[in-house]
Amino acid sequence: MTSSTLPQRRIRVLTNRPSGREGFKINWWLTALMLVASLTVLLPLYFTVAMALKSPDQIGTGTGLAWPNPLNWENFAAAYVATNFPRAFMSTAFVTVFSVLGSLACSSLVAYAIARNWNHRFFRGSFVYLLSAMFIPFPVIILPLIKQTALLGLDNPAGVVFLHVLGGISFNALLYIAFVRSIPVELEESARMDGATTWQVFRKIIFPLLAPMNATVGIFAFLGSWNDFLLPQMMIADPALQTLPVVQMLFQGEFNTNYSLAFASYLMAMAPTLVVYILAQRWVLSGVMRGAVK
Repeated sequence: MTSSTLPQRRIRVLTNRPSGREGFKINWWLTALMLVASLTVLLPLYFTVAMALKSPDQIGTGTGLAWPNPLNWENFAAAYVATNFPRAFMSTAFVTVFSVLGSLACSSLVAYAIARNWNHRFFRGSFVYLLSAMFIPFPVIILPLIKQTALLGLDNPAGVVFLHVLGGISFNALLYIAFVRSIPVELEESARMDGATTWQVFRKIIFPLLAPMNATVGIFAFLGSWNDFLLPQMMIADPALQTLPVVQMLFQGEFNTNYSLAFASYLMAMAPTLVVYILAQRWVLSGVMRGAVK
């Protein structure tokens, strides 16, 4: 074989190799399983949209899954007025925004203190204490908490924010601690050599590096506070300051329920959570995966 035929033989061998796309096989069983599993989310969402666009007559005569014809968009306007949506929305937004900000600040500070002082017995004990708090059922302590907040004058949205932040420290700090341990200590040591204090190290170095985990904790805190029904119902004494999940109870009477207006109200309240989750879902998965690997 001459040297001139070697390049041709090499080209022929390379062209006969299957490409990565050709060698990739689709697991159709797993794909079908994922499609069926997605119906657990898509089917209730379709049912909610269909019910929100039906009139009471269409609900009484047709099936729940039938698409309404004609569409009754006035249900949203009626639910908007009946729930005083702007006021309830602002109260819910107040609770949610400050719960998210408080959870990010308090949980990250607690996790940073524990992760960087793990050799001290006090901080190890604090970590065990936080973990043990996760095993206490919330209904067991809700009545004493409501009694204490009422005595302190926190029977309002501010008290709900306070309990949301404190109640989430255990789980959020657990996520943060695993993430903080993956950050090299040499970054902090070099900053301290330049004269940075502990607070400056945390604010300018550690907290920006926690961005993926901040998104994860933020979305969990957002969903938990926005959809919370129990705490606002039992703590907020003024009906004018109630949140959306509690206000939506007015559509449920003793003997009947206005399903058209109820589902229209549910859909309006659910829209912000869908938008936030769609925008932040890639950060959620990134934060959980990076926090799980040291």
